[in-house]
Amino acid sequence: MAEPASDLRRQLRTLVEERARGDLRERDFQRRQTELGVALYRAVAAERLAPGEDIVAEHHVVHSHFRATESLLRDPEQALVSFFATARRLIRVRGTLRPGHPVSGDDEDGTVVDELPCDRIRQVTRRHERRWGEAGVGLGFALLALLLGEALSVTGPMLVLAGLLGVAHGLLLPTRWAEVETLDGQPEPPFTVFGLGRRSARTLLAAIRDGMASGRQTSGETP
Repeated sequence: MAEPASDLRRQLRTLVEERARGDLRERDFQRRQTELGVALYRAVAAERLAPGEDIVAEHHVVHSHFRATESLLRDPEQALVSFFATARRLIRVRGTLRPGHPVSGDDEDGTVVDELPCDRIRQVTRRHERRWGEAGVGLGFALLALLLGEALSVTGPMLVLAGLLGVAHGLLLPTRWAEVETLDGQPEPPFTVFGLGRRSARTLLAAIRDGMASGRQTSGETP
């Protein structure tokens, strides 16, 4: 039986306290925090389910939020996004992980839970976009190293190479995601699924398609 959200929140608070005291290695803390955080989001999503409704697929993504005013030595805030699919709906749980604070899955860390019934999903569209920002930064490093050629006689060639690799990565490996489109207008923010190369993402998208087909059959539409 899954642990209730209240127990998971307590364990996450204890985990952060143990880290602050130095009782946990960083690697162990990160691993355990991820496990408990995913379990908490799953418990939060389960509160939306009807009796007999089960989660058939889930996918989790972390986005780092770095602000220009923050120190490079400080851990940035992270946006946590989890998707949970059932035969009836797609649930999204979004929150923010702040350094030194536990994941709480409630108003304290800005968690938002929303959902889309499968019979309201029109289609899932795959999209991609080149990483122009990354390419621009790489080009900037390369140009700077070339302009300061003599002053950077040792590190200059390495900076040029790193910059060119950044340009290539940004242009040749675009960001890819899937956008879930609805019959009655797009939710805000849109349901976008990143990390498509992972098995969990592929399983989630397959579950969404199955739910769409089942919903259309139930409502008498042609799949």
